[in-house]
Amino acid sequence: MMFRFLTVLALFLGLPATSHAKMTDVSCDDSARMSETLNNLYGAERQGVGLRDPETVLEIWVTRKSGDWLIVQNYSNGTSCIVAMGEHWEGRAPGPA
Repeated sequence: MMFRFLTVLALFLGLPATSHAKMTDVSCDDSARMSETLNNLYGAERQGVGLRDPETVLEIWVTRKSGDWLIVQNYSNGTSCIVAMGEHWEGRAPGPA
């Protein structure tokens, strides 16, 4: 499932897809287009966000159906890059209110 997800994403972004992508093969796109693609095309939802430095924000995106996850790094210039990905995401249950 993860390979199919990455293959379609790579085709959409115009990048070569391989079964063993290297961390140097980072996929980048316009931030708005990246969010729209992850949400509308793959059904991924943003599960977390954190400030890395004054010009960089990290987001965790998860596809609930498959459990695939991505870490997207957003830059202040409007570009976003997928910097990590994996499978079998397990979200934390909310604590007591």
